[in-house]
Amino acid sequence: MAYEELKNHGVTTSTPKNILLGAGTIHKGLTFTASAWNFSESLIGATSGGTKLTIVPFIKNIELDGVDVKVKGLAIKIGETAIMETNLAEITPEIMKLAILGDSKVSTEVTGYTEIVSGGQIETGDYVSKLGYVGKTMEGTPIIIIFDDALCTSGLEVEGKHKDNGVVKLTFECYADMTDDLSKLPYHIYYPTPV
Repeated sequence: MAYEELKNHGVTTSTPKNILLGAGTIHKGLTFTASAWNFSESLIGATSGGTKLTIVPFIKNIELDGVDVKVKGLAIKIGETAIMETNLAEITPEIMKLAILGDSKVSTEVTGYTEIVSGGQIETGDYVSKLGYVGKTMEGTPIIIIFDDALCTSGLEVEGKHKDNGVVKLTFECYADMTDDLSKLPYHIYYPTPV
C-alpha cells in the first residue's frame, strides 16, 4: 500500500530531549564564566504561575500595484520585540524597585525598614543586566534565554487574597544599548547541542 509508512504521531527518539518541562527560573546577571553558569547566585526569586517568553519580529510586506498576495522576497524585517512575563511569588525591596523604576534607601523616619520611593528619570541602574530564563527539557538539560538589557515596563501590582499567596506580575522588555547594532535586539537563546 502507498501509505504504509504514514505515522499517526511525530514522536521520535529525540522527542524527550526537545520537550520543555516546568516553570523554569528567572535570573538577574546570568553569566557563563570558567565553563559554568552562575545559576544559584543570579536567582531573582520563586515564581508562581510560571513565565512567558514572547519574541516577535515586525514584518513589512512591500505593497505593489497588481500584487494581491504576500510575495517571497518582498517582505523585510523592520524591528522586533522580546518580552518576558513572570509571576514572582516573592516580593523584596529589589523586586519592588525594579517594578516601579524607583530608588531604595534605609528609612530615616521608620526604623527597621527599607524605603522604596519613586525614581525620577530612567537611570542606567534601572535596566536589568543579563535577565535570564532557564527552563529544562524532560531529560534535565537547561535551555537558557538571556536579554542583555531589560527594563520592567509593567509597574507594580500586588493583590493579596484570603488563604492565597500574592503574586507580583512583572513584564520585562529587551532593550538595545546605544553602542549595539540598533537593527536587532541583544537576546541570546542557548539551546543544548544534540549529542
